[in-house]
Amino acid sequence: MKARVTVTLKNGVLDPQGQAIEGALGSLGFTGIGAVRQGKVFDIELTDCNKDTALNLLNDMCEKLLANTVIEDYTVSITG
Repeated sequence: MKARVTVTLKNGVLDPQGQAIEGALGSLGFTGIGAVRQGKVFDIELTDCNKDTALNLLNDMCEKLLANTVIEDYTVSITG
């Protein structure tokens, strides 16, 4: 089973890397960009589990390692 975990900064948390990307896009001539927020994506392959077990495992992984839940939100989806 394959899954994707997306981790992003919570709203209200300063995102200097997103701001740098936003500025760089502007300097490259891209217009109409209101704001950029950056994040992380983890593609994880799990073996020997059903969907409910996989979701529980992935949420545990996020809570313990993949996301800093004080300043980051995460989403988990089964992709295959």
